[in-house]
Formats: sequence, structure tokens, C-alpha cells
Amino acid sequence: MGFFDRFSGQKPSGGTRPPNGVHEPVQAEVASGGGGVVTKPKLVAAREKLSAGDLVGAMAIYEEVLIGAGDRADVLVAISGDLGSHGYVAEIVELIAPRYDADRHGPATGLNLLQAYLALRNTDAAQHVLDILFGLNRPELADRLHGFSNAIGELLMAPDQPEQAAAGGGASAEGSKIALISISKPIWFYGLEAMAAQILPPKETRLRRIAFAQLALPGHGHSAPGAPEDELGRLSRAMPLWLAEAFYFTAAYAPVAAIGIQTPPGGAAENHFVAFGGEWTIENMRQLVETTEGGFDYIVTGALRLRSGDYELFLRIWEVKTFRERKTFNVRWTPATVDAALGRILADVRSYMEWSPASAAYAYTLPAQPRMWLETLGASLGLFLAEKAILPLTQLASVDSDLRAAGERAAKSEADALAYLTLRARAVKLGFPEPAAAVLMRSSLVLQAKQVSS
Repeated sequence: MGFFDRFSGQKPSGGTRPPNGVHEPVQAEVASGGGGVVTKPKLVAAREKLSAGDLVGAMAIYEEVLIGAGDRADVLVAISGDLGSHGYVAEIVELIAPRYDADRHGPATGLNLLQAYLALRNTDAAQHVLDILFGLNRPELADRLHGFSNAIGELLMAPDQPEQAAAGGGASAEGSKIALISISKPIWFYGLEAMAAQILPPKETRLRRIAFAQLALPGHGHSAPGAPEDELGRLSRAMPLWLAEAFYFTAAYAPVAAIGIQTPPGGAAENHFVAFGGEWTIENMRQLVETTEGGFDYIVTGALRLRSGDYELFLRIWEVKTFRERKTFNVRWTPATVDAALGRILADVRSYMEWSPASAAYAYTLPAQPRMWLETLGASLGLFLAEKAILPLTQLASVDSDLRAAGERAAKSEADALAYLTLRARAVKLGFPEPAAAVLMRSSLVLQAKQVSS
């Protein structure tokens, strides 16, 4: 496991003005057409609310606009410019950072985002955006970008720079660190090692190494250390587990899911799950690579947001050799559309990374209900870490309800049955009451797994 001593992404406070030497935000008008006829009046109304001091009202309008036009460069630069000119730099990070893709949206929005990070004294995130802007190779921006580079250097040398919160908004007691737990096989496979030949696929000799990082939760309120995991926290960990699982069942990849655990200083308290308030920076990714034997070829980072019942997921694929962002994906869903949305983004990632099925006795298939499968993966992770004495049982959500839900799906597929068997065995080993017998998928593989896990 590796350690991030200064994981960026602390929850900033709004209304901070940029430091001396930082340029004013880039302003832009929204073009008509392609939705602009509707969008432009809404942005004007939001600007008026900002001028009147009604940030809540403006943010509500921005959220509505971004649902339909969140991938338009002119919309992103207009929103970030208006927020910046009114002093609301924290809100630029919350709304714009997860959506910004330099190749699609150009430098203007990136400049506004960079200034926001500088105003918040978040040097790691500012350096990350600056590296992306330099990567655009725009000669006309060179002088300005070098000016920002100097501004970052001045902040780094400032004696009064506050230490960045390790948990993206939580308390960061001196000496507290974030340990990265690397899960290198499907989480439900642990406990079935005797059946590796029947379950795990053969691998090529030269593998592409890929890490799926725990998702950031921008703007998400963090529970007190030691409190049981909540819905978004579990999803932020289960999503990389699912992606890594899917890429394990292909011959060309060696995937890892990287999950964060807060380790208190000197053993003064128990470890606990951590939520990252900001997306991983290049420095964070570099630390992951340097603390992993063999390193990685690719890292997939991302962010998850929930607002007014709507969920939004962003994923970014990075090539490690140059630490360049190669591709971004995003998807929105409601409880009624979640399974279709999750299936779509996984299909998009697999297609981009040229995923192909591996030949194995166990035929891996995508779950019919991805959202419920993520719950099983999250529950499996919690019990696995508790069994290894990495987490206390108090960190886990309701084990009884997790077992009951997994048992109800155990007849749907071999994967559901295998996951239930290892989840059940681990829960019983940890002292939880043995659940009622579940109906399992009928197959020789499941029958053997039942005997192995008993």
C-alpha cells in the first residue's frame, strides 16, 4: 500500500478573491443555436442572481443548464467566468472541475479553473490544470501559463500556506495519512483461491497495467471518522472495484482497484474509510505509480456527484508515461435509469480500451442490475478489510441487509452466487449470525465453490 501525505481536494469556502498577480476570469458569451436560445437567458438570469448576492438561486440555474449543455465549451467558460468575477471560486471547482476536458473545451475554461485553484491555495490541483494547459501546445498562451507557474511557485514558498486536508475536506491531524489498498483480483474471488484455475482467466505474457482509483466526491459532506459508510462513499469504492473486475476478465490487462483508508497517527484511533473531496492530481497518481511494483500504464480517476436526486459520474483515463489525460466519460442517472447508465459507461470504457473477453472456464458476463452488483462489491470490500483487521466492524453498513440482498440475487447468475458465498463465509467468520439458506445458481462451479467456502 502507498501513502498520500498531501492529497488535494479540500472543501474550500466560497467568496475567496484571487491572489495578487492572477489574471481576471475569462468571460464569454453563449452562442445561440444548439440550445443557446434557451441557455443564454438562463445564464443571464443566473448572473443577475449572483449580482444580487443570491448564490443559491444562481447555482440552481447552473445545475439546470449543465444537465442539457454541460459539455459545451461556451457554457463552461461563461459559468466559470461569471462565478469568478463575483468571487465564488469554490463553486467553480465544484461545478466545472469534474466536467472540464481540455481537448474538448479548450483553454479558456481551464484558465478560469486554474485561477480558482490558485485563489484557494490548492497548489497540487493548480499544477495539475497547468500541466494540462501546457500540454495543449498553444504558443499564444505560453507567457500567461509561465506567469501562473510563477504564481504556484510563490504559493509553495509562502510560509503561511495551510496544509491541505488529506481526506478532501475532513480533519487532517498531524501525522495522519491515507493508505491506498490495492485490490488486484475480483473482490468476491478472495476465499475461492483453491478454484483459481476454474474462475480466473489465463493472461498474456505482456500485460497492460491499469489502476482504477477510488472516485472523488466533490461537495459531499463527510461523516465523522469511524461512522458507518454512506451511499456515495460505498459507490466511490465499488465503482473502481467493478471496473477492475471487468478488466480482470480480459487477457491483455492486469488491473488494480486503489481504495483509500485513513490511518490515524500513532495508532491513536482506528482506521476508517476516507472520502476524497477532489479528483486525483498528477502528483497523487505519480505517488501511486512510485509505490507500486511495476508501476502502471494507465490510471482511471473520476468523480461522483449527487444533487437533487440526480447522480453524475465522470471518469478520466490517463496515460502514465506522459501523465496526459487521454479520454473522459460522463453519465447521469436517476434511480429509475441507473442500470442502463452504468452499463453504458462501462461499455464505453471497455470499447475505448479495446477490451476483449478472455477464454476461461468461468464465463464472465456483465450483471443485469449493475447498481445492486455495486452494493455487493461494496459489502464484500468492507468485510474483506475487516477480516484483514484493516477496518473495524463499526465502519460497515448493515451486514444483515447486505447478506439478505445478496442472497436474494444468488440464483440469478454464477457471479451472484459466488459473491454471495464468499460474502456469507466472511460474515460468519467475523461473528455475524448465519443467514437463512439462499437459493443458488445451479452449476457445477457454484456447487464446488459452496464446498470450498463452507
